[in-house]
Amino acid sequence: MALKCEAAGADKAARDALSLFTLAILAGAFIAFGALFSTVAVAGFGNDLPFGVVRLLAGVTFSLGLILVVIGGAELFTGDNLMVMAWAGRRIGLGALLRVWAIVYAGNLVGSVATAALVVGSGQHELGGGAVGLAALSIAQAKAELGWVEALLRGVLCNVLVCLAVWLTFSARTVTGKVMVIVPPVAAFVAAGFEHSVANLYFFPTALFVKAFAAEGFWMALARTPDTYGALTWGTALGNLLPVTIGNVIGGAVLVAGVYWFVYLRRR
Repeated sequence: MALKCEAAGADKAARDALSLFTLAILAGAFIAFGALFSTVAVAGFGNDLPFGVVRLLAGVTFSLGLILVVIGGAELFTGDNLMVMAWAGRRIGLGALLRVWAIVYAGNLVGSVATAALVVGSGQHELGGGAVGLAALSIAQAKAELGWVEALLRGVLCNVLVCLAVWLTFSARTVTGKVMVIVPPVAAFVAAGFEHSVANLYFFPTALFVKAFAAEGFWMALARTPDTYGALTWGTALGNLLPVTIGNVIGGAVLVAGVYWFVYLRRR
């Protein structure tokens, strides 16, 4: 598994920028689809189901995103933190590693925001009498209210689980096997409320687009106004994304890739 992961990192570093960027756009869209699925799945439940059941449902449905990335083939920033194994093994240089991360993060941003615009433009937020839009706003508002340290640590824990999911796929020989090892770690991080930077590149724009462009009828149906979500701004979105992204790198690059390289490959 360690050798496969290291080789995969070297292969990614050898890709041209346009291919990386295109695959990263796809990954951003794929994660957005998982986030949308998760939002729709839990919309409107309120207190009808136990808290843990709703969070589990959100996690299982969100796992669609990483399944599409891994099985469909795309470049996800958080998963690419595993490339540290190739860097530590001197298969690639630091510049090549940072190049991939920068291109992929930019592509993930484009794919996530574009999908958010399509989702809101198509009126998905009005489904369920506005329940889907309300869920999107509530999710983003909760993220915007996190403190810097809390967001950082949730980012660390999130990408430990995401990278473990990707790591486990190196042991699977079939599509079914890969799906089976992806779902539990992803469901766990969502259920626990951990923070995924690329998912947040979808959650924040979606909520902000709803806040800015939703029709008056949407707000009347919810008995709310845009001012209800005053803490939700592009500034607070950035204030979340910065610590979450740093946390994701620590969790994936250090605590998963770094640890497994140290255990299995350092003596080569």
